[in-house]
Amino acid sequence: MEDERARTVAVGYDRISGRYLEWVAQIEGDPRDRMLVEFAQRLPAGARVLDLGCGPGVPSTRALAQRFEVVGVDISAAQIELARTNVPEATFIHGDLTLIDLPEASLDGVTAFYSIAHVPREHHPRVFARIARWLVPGGLFLATLGATDNPDWIGEWLGGPMFFSSHDAATNRALLRAAGFTLERDEAITMHEPEGQVTFLWVIARKAE
Repeated sequence: MEDERARTVAVGYDRISGRYLEWVAQIEGDPRDRMLVEFAQRLPAGARVLDLGCGPGVPSTRALAQRFEVVGVDISAAQIELARTNVPEATFIHGDLTLIDLPEASLDGVTAFYSIAHVPREHHPRVFARIARWLVPGGLFLATLGATDNPDWIGEWLGGPMFFSSHDAATNRALLRAAGFTLERDEAITMHEPEGQVTFLWVIARKAE
């Protein structure tokens, strides 16, 4: 883990592992379940799916594992430990999503719920290109991305250190298209976190056939 910003995310999620799901439960208007259903409906049963930034494995990884062959990746050792307990039928990797590497065309789908915003935004083009390489032709990428211009931010979040970084929605759309994706779902959605309202860009993107 070479980047100090990545180390901040790892330490932060280790520290808040006991309270993170309590915080998630207080969010109002989160479209995660709806988007997950739409993504799953577009994949065949038994598809190979990678969940980037899987956290404690619930709710998303567990839902995916009911239908698909799932691998979850997270930078936090504490979160991965919880995920292995919560979703024993899935496989988990403790690692930085910007550094892991997988075989070309080895996945049918990739999900990234709120995790890309913890990656320095100068790395986002490379992350999107790597995801495209891992996907089979026609494979799907479901992601929650930033909707506003947000340069690197480091501070306290939920009682631990944290890092956030994102591009605006238009830039994210352009980066995905440059990586070879076509946007099949492209929706900016505002939801209410305990600290206030926040808007994310939700996309379901398909790699070119």
